[in-house]
Order: sequence, then structure tokens, then C-alpha cells
Amino acid sequence: MPTEKSLLGKRAEELAAKELIRQGYEVIETNYRCRYGEIDIIAQDRGSIVFVEVRSRRSDFPVFPAESVNKKKQSKLIITAKHYLSSKNASDSDCRFDVVEVKFERGKPISVEVIQNAFGE
Repeated sequence: MPTEKSLLGKRAEELAAKELIRQGYEVIETNYRCRYGEIDIIAQDRGSIVFVEVRSRRSDFPVFPAESVNKKKQSKLIITAKHYLSSKNASDSDCRFDVVEVKFERGKPISVEVIQNAFGE
């Protein structure tokens, strides 16, 4: 049985994908998994491959969702992205890491914000 947190996370990923598409991104893959980790959304934007981490929080939470993508998480995402690029013979591709913040209030989304180039190597 899915937990409330996992359902909220799934909803946040759906909202993030819709917002990315609205902004002109092309979603290539969702929930990419390999032995190194998981990437929520892989998209293409103006010729770059974009690895997207989706973070959600309640509006009254004292920390912005993107702040929870710490150095350890960033390192894991970078290694996972390298694996993805290697598996697609795309290691020379331009890429970047974006974070999408989804804020909820009483279970309803109140904002979806795309932060481009949120971090990198």
C-alpha cells in the first residue's frame, strides 16, 4: 500500500513533468534507475540533456525543497547521469541538472518552480 508521502512524491513528479513540457522541454524518460541511483525525469531542452530532480514540501516547511539536494545527493545524481549517458552512447552530449520544486498546501499544489542549472560537476 503506497504511503501518503510516496503518493505526494508521485503527484509532484507528474506536476513537474507537465511544467517542464509547458516550458518547452521534451520529456525523454521518467524514473530512470540503475545500480547507482535514480533520476526522476530525463528531458531535452534546446539541445541539452537535462537530468531533473523533483522535490516537494508543504508550504509551511521551513526549508525550500531544492535545499534538500545536498552534496551527497548531487554526487549520486551525477554518477547516475554519467551511467545514463554512457548507456546511450551520449557521453559527449551537453547536459545540465535542474531541480523542480513543488510546494503543497493541505495536499494541493500551490507552486511548481523549475530551477535550471541547480548544480553541476
